[in-house]
Amino acid sequence: MSFIRPEARAGLWRWREVLSGAAVSCLGLWWAIGPGGLLGWVGGALCLAGLALCVVGLQRARFRAGDGGPGVVQVDEGQITYFGPLDGGTVAAGELARLVLDPTAHPAHWLLEQPGAPALAIPVNAEGADVLFDVFAALPGIRTERMLAELRGRAAHPVVIWERHGTRRDHQRLD
Repeated sequence: MSFIRPEARAGLWRWREVLSGAAVSCLGLWWAIGPGGLLGWVGGALCLAGLALCVVGLQRARFRAGDGGPGVVQVDEGQITYFGPLDGGTVAAGELARLVLDPTAHPAHWLLEQPGAPALAIPVNAEGADVLFDVFAALPGIRTERMLAELRGRAAHPVVIWERHGTRRDHQRLD
């Protein structure tokens, strides 16, 4: 038997890293201002680690769009796999050429493009889609704050979030 409503539990679970970071920071602050000495230094380091966890947790909480969407996402050894009700596919994270957010689809979709293969469309609220944050954050040169702003921005057209350098020509000749 649970004393917490399911909606409240889901809200707490969404912000779990921020809450953990706040708890770690409070413990570190208590040690830092308490007895002093070596424990004070450890407390200061713990406080900084808790603040870093809060920042990362805040980004992750903003990325999570909820569950209950169509399909399931899995990431295993650099392979992003989407099992959808009507389609699906696999994309190698190291081979990604372009990451596009399509807010015009219902629900919004991530479009993962890889050379020589059709784009893989993954709903932002698919089951397990929160693991994509780590994959996207590891892309070279990605700006996570821009990605999070576009995710909440409700653009009127698909937006290129990230593109690998050298995958698109600046100009193409017609022969």
